[in-house]
Amino acid sequence: MNSRTLLYMFAICVTLLSSQLQASQNAAIVLDANTEEVLYERNSDYRSHPAGLTKLITLYAAYSAVSDGTLSLDDDIKISSKAANEPPVTLGLREGSEIKLMYLVRAVAVQGANDASTAIAEALDVSELAFLERLEKHSSELGLSKSTWKNAHGLTKVGHFSTAHDIAVLFAKHRSDFRPYFNMFSRLSTSAGKTNVASSARRLLKEIDGIEAAKFGYTRAAGFAAAVSVSHSDRDLIVVVLGASTTADLVRQINNLVINVN
Repeated sequence: MNSRTLLYMFAICVTLLSSQLQASQNAAIVLDANTEEVLYERNSDYRSHPAGLTKLITLYAAYSAVSDGTLSLDDDIKISSKAANEPPVTLGLREGSEIKLMYLVRAVAVQGANDASTAIAEALDVSELAFLERLEKHSSELGLSKSTWKNAHGLTKVGHFSTAHDIAVLFAKHRSDFRPYFNMFSRLSTSAGKTNVASSARRLLKEIDGIEAAKFGYTRAAGFAAAVSVSHSDRDLIVVVLGASTTADLVRQINNLVINVN
């Protein structure tokens, strides 16, 4: 194989990888929160990077394990090197330390902490592969047919995709299946053990009319993304927007969808 052929093959590989890591297409959906009826959609089945909205499936797995008795929120979770070395945003967990599961859950739901997300995954399963299989099982049960999860936190990884529709259904299931925990998504700040953490969704919580709960995410590949639960005109709605250009654009799109949905 000559050098020209090698260069050509390398260029193809780079192009394919770049296409998988490209910025997400703007997508949106509005569901009736109680019936999951689709009231509006735009590119809602387009597979794109979900960024921190990935943490919704990680939290769903955690709540399911607590519900069936596999784990308790009072369990002490030992922090691994992998969890302690995740990139920001983090809770600042140290390798070898222990922290209660309830504080990991709070840090993930409110702050969007990547180290806490990995710690939850490791508390649930002995390997990342086993945890990802758990997420696929939950996805199948919930009907998230176009989501493929490659980590617990949503930092960009090839093959890690979801859709506005899948995220909306997942957020609706949080609201219906784990209602006692749903208020976590409404907190502007919360205690996560030895420190308080601020909500990554605080601007949404402050600027969206009728908002009950919000989860926020951002990476360069994903753009700005959010799932929110909103009450408007005596109707409960789930709104998801993916691929917004800024937080201000995200807020504007969500408010417009809430106001204009039929």
